[in-house]
Amino acid sequence: MNYPEPMLAPMRAELTSLGVQELRTAAEVAEALGNATGTTLVIVNSVCGCSARNARPAVASALQHTVTPEHCYTVFAGQDIEATKAARAFFTGYPPSSPSIALLKDGRLVTMIERHQIEGRPAPEVAQDLVNAFDRHCAAGAAS
Repeated sequence: MNYPEPMLAPMRAELTSLGVQELRTAAEVAEALGNATGTTLVIVNSVCGCSARNARPAVASALQHTVTPEHCYTVFAGQDIEATKAARAFFTGYPPSSPSIALLKDGRLVTMIERHQIEGRPAPEVAQDLVNAFDRHCAAGAAS
């Protein structure tokens, strides 16, 4: 069941206002992630109040760090269904989870933060997990 778009608009805007690009179709995901080079953050956005309300602010905080991914995208689980399915195909070895946050390097998954790692944790803790991943994988000369 898709939620009414007016209900989701503020949730989408929490990420797009940061410059995170929405991918609404499988074709957009294929284009953005299919030949991705460098570092790419992919946020699987969600309506889930218990986790998503911390995931979005965590991303906002982490993106203020001095080291960030070169590309940032989001798909909306339960709404942009085909785009979400296409994005999750890049998260090899992980079951569907929303919200979730993936960091890819040259199209290969290097960090995955699943719902169970977000749920019940304050946004600053989740943000620190992201900052640690950015420092490890996004900094000049970072390991892959």
